[in-house]
Amino acid sequence: QVQLVESGGGLVQPGGSLRLSCAASGFTISNYAMNWYRRAPGKERELVASTSSTSGTTNFANSVKGRFTISRDNAKNTVYLQMNSLKPEDTAVYYCNAYRTSFFVGTLNYWGQGTQVTVSS
Repeated sequence: QVQLVESGGGLVQPGGSLRLSCAASGFTISNYAMNWYRRAPGKERELVASTSSTSGTTNFANSVKGRFTISRDNAKNTVYLQMNSLKPEDTAVYYCNAYRTSFFVGTLNYWGQGTQVTVSS
């Protein structure tokens, strides 16, 4: 029942913009920290952006700071990643992640299947 589905990836030119969506079902994202990860060719998985389940604070990797924005639409149970001023090094598969820990039920950690973002001329 629990599912995360990413969409919005594709091919974009350097300097362009793209918005990724992560539609959640089977749980309510407001109770979870929501994260975007990416894995570029030949590189380790990188945490790109995160937003807290409580305070709503956001954090970004230094490589994307000032260019990317993470946001929630709780009515749609969807998380977004707005990517601006894209660079070729942003090329990667982007993954949506939901994370929550509880003393009573343990760790809940859900992943989407990923969406390809390619930045190239």
